[in-house]
Amino acid sequence: MVGRTMTLKGKRALITGSVQGLGLAAAQRFAEAGCHIILNGFAEPELITSIRANLESSYGVRTLYCGADLRHPRDIEEMVAAVTETLGGIDILVNNAVFRYSAPVEEFPVDKWDESLAVNVSAAFHTIRLALPEMRRKNWGRIINISSIYGLQGATNRVAYVTSKTALLGMTRAVALETLTQNITCNAICPGTAETPVHDATIQRLMTTEGLSRADAEHRFFAGKQPTGRFIAAESVAALMLFLGGPDSTDITGAALPIDGGWAVS
Repeated sequence: MVGRTMTLKGKRALITGSVQGLGLAAAQRFAEAGCHIILNGFAEPELITSIRANLESSYGVRTLYCGADLRHPRDIEEMVAAVTETLGGIDILVNNAVFRYSAPVEEFPVDKWDESLAVNVSAAFHTIRLALPEMRRKNWGRIINISSIYGLQGATNRVAYVTSKTALLGMTRAVALETLTQNITCNAICPGTAETPVHDATIQRLMTTEGLSRADAEHRFFAGKQPTGRFIAAESVAALMLFLGGPDSTDITGAALPIDGGWAVS
C-alpha cells in the first residue's frame, strides 16, 4: 500500500485527536505515506515531543502540534491559520477527536451534552469550512470523518454519542454533494470497538472488579456486540483512513464505511 500511496508525499494531513489511539495510528500511517502531519489533542509536552520526533526521524516528514481545544471555534480557527502559515494549508482532514459520556437520557448532564456536540459535531463543521477554500483552490482534498457503529444504530445510555455520530454521517453526505465538481471527497468511517486506551481501561476495570482473566473480560465486554469477539485493530482503521486519503478513492464520496467485525449486519 505504501508504494502506491507515496503519491501523498508532501501532502499535509490534519488529524484531530491524534496523540493516542486511532488518531495516532492514522498519523503514523499518513507519515509513512509521506504526509506532513499536524497533530492535535491533549497530552503531556514530553509525550508530544516524543511523538513528533518519532514521526520526523522515522519517515522524514515535518510535523506541527496544535493544542486547540475543539470545544471552542476560535481555537479551531487559530489552529487552521497556524497550519496555513507554517505548512501552507490542509490537503487531508481527518476529524477523529471525540468526547464520550454515558448516562440515561433523563439524567444526562446538560453540560456534557453540549460538550459532546461541540467536540463530535461542531468541531468537524468548523475544520471542514475552514479547510475547504484551500482544497477548492488546489482542486484536491480528502475529508474523513470518524463516526462509529453507533452512527448506524442506537445504544442505551449514550444519547449524545449516538446523536453526534449519526449527525456526522449527515454532514458527510452534505459536504460530499457540495464538492462533487472538484477532486475533493468526503467520507465517514464507522468503527466498531477498536483497541484504544479508553477501551483497554474498561477491560482492565472488569478484570480488577470482577476477578476475570483478560480473555473472560473481553468476552463479557463484547457480548451482544462485535460478532468476532475481538477488538478492531487501530492499524486496520488507520489503513482505511489512508486508503480514503489516497489516489485510489477518487470515486468514493459520501460513503459511511463500517469496519466493525460484522456488528452492523449481525
